[in-house]
Amino acid sequence: MLQTQLFTKTRKEISADEKSLNARLLIKSGYIDKLMAGVFTYLPLGLRVLKKIENIVREEINLIGGQEILMPALTPKEYWDQTGRWQNFDALFKLRGIDSREYALGATHEEIISPLLKKFILSYKDLPLYVYQIQDKFRNEPRAKSGLLRGREFLMKDLYSFHSDDEDLDTYYYKSLKAYKKIFDRCGIGSKTFVTLASGGSFSKYSHEFQTVTEFGEDTIFLCTKCKEAINKELFSELNRCQICGNDRLEEKKSIEVGNIFKLGVKYSTPFNLNFVDKDGREKPVVMGCYGIGIGRLMGTIAEVWHDENGLVWPEAVAPFKVHLLLLGSDKDVKKSAEAVYKKLVEENIEVLFDDRDVSAGEKLNDADLLGIPQRAVISKKTGGKVALKARNEKKEKIVKISELIKIYKDNV
Repeated sequence: MLQTQLFTKTRKEISADEKSLNARLLIKSGYIDKLMAGVFTYLPLGLRVLKKIENIVREEINLIGGQEILMPALTPKEYWDQTGRWQNFDALFKLRGIDSREYALGATHEEIISPLLKKFILSYKDLPLYVYQIQDKFRNEPRAKSGLLRGREFLMKDLYSFHSDDEDLDTYYYKSLKAYKKIFDRCGIGSKTFVTLASGGSFSKYSHEFQTVTEFGEDTIFLCTKCKEAINKELFSELNRCQICGNDRLEEKKSIEVGNIFKLGVKYSTPFNLNFVDKDGREKPVVMGCYGIGIGRLMGTIAEVWHDENGLVWPEAVAPFKVHLLLLGSDKDVKKSAEAVYKKLVEENIEVLFDDRDVSAGEKLNDADLLGIPQRAVISKKTGGKVALKARNEKKEKIVKISELIKIYKDNV
């Protein structure tokens, strides 16, 4: 992509009212724009990152049997009445239609998935079943002050599993736990993200969160120094030692929750008579589990973990482009050389952003640091027909031949 064709621009300063680090970084670099508290527009670069994350999540969930659907965001009041959450879900956005009926914007989709699957699950032969979506959610969040980490509108992957018994649910639950670890590894935060025991709320005694350790986090966890499992602060008074190895040496850490998994049991199958007929001809309620990842929240977390004083430092798997090609100076021969390199990179299907703008070298270099694309390739009169190559997370650059540059990137596509 040519940077002259990119309608967005970086910003030198943003409002002092924007306290969230992820929002400050992403707004300043032109990845997102804030419409109002908790609501953001994903600009071209930001949407590329969001889609990279979304596809990683989709690939790993597909590998554990997930079938993707897309449910409505506009949902009828009567479904929420059946579970009692029309009155008890404080964050529910409610509205009245021209037909005088009441609706809710989807904050979560247990009330929609259960009656949907009732139409397809009849006997034990239809189980187990795993269904997910990646869709906008809406929550009337009272504290929308953390950028992408706490939104009123946000993109979420929600997976629901359906089982004949608790034992089968347990098997899939831990399969999903492993899949989540792979997702966070691929997104570049696996080494800082820990399985965390948390309250099961109204669903079960315990659930599991995935907490990414960062000094900018809103949550607090106690991390086992031996096995690296953690306990959420809300549970710590009753569980003051590691539940895996028994170690009582736990370190207090600030963190961001990037995902969670719950055993729902029959909480959302019973209100909708989501039942199945077992091998003996008896009717039983379907046992359910749910598994959530906030896609935008994950993007914000990556930004909070991977940055330095100059800007973002995207992990390669989620970066908007692989290479940021910079043309410095106005020499005609150098310009032709840079344009030829850009053309060749595009031909080789290497994702490249070409800074062909008529601005100073300093502005281009500063913007390259701010945008945080993993590799920077500079062509100028100073490089003498070669390319100055530098990784965003390294200090030193190396000079390589143009033909060598193409080979380096082609080999790593």
